[in-house]
Amino acid sequence: MTIGFYEIQLEEASGGNIVTLKFKKKLDKEDYEEFVPRLEALMENGAKIRLVVELLDFEGWTAGALWEDTKFAARHFSDIDRLAVVGDMRWEMGITVFVKPFTSAEVRYFDMEDLDQAQHWVRENWEA
Repeated sequence: MTIGFYEIQLEEASGGNIVTLKFKKKLDKEDYEEFVPRLEALMENGAKIRLVVELLDFEGWTAGALWEDTKFAARHFSDIDRLAVVGDMRWEMGITVFVKPFTSAEVRYFDMEDLDQAQHWVRENWEA
């Protein structure tokens, strides 16, 4: 059994919302159906967000999840200001290279032991 979408955390700041998404194992289409509407509600009226994505024992995406991810990226190319990808496997660093053409966000990868740094970077110059 896959778990996929695990948790969403929201921090409201005057500069915009800071969102942490936690993913476990493998993401599927149904995971996107759960968290995407919540993200889109935060981005209504052109509001930008900053995003921390924590990958916990991550195994990737199903084909349906990749399609949902592609559609989300196309709809929200400029709605994410910063994106920190935090993982514990070397191949996950490649995710940041892969997503850069699909977003205007500043994107960085952090190892899981540097989670505090990732959270600090996402909050940097974003009014609290």
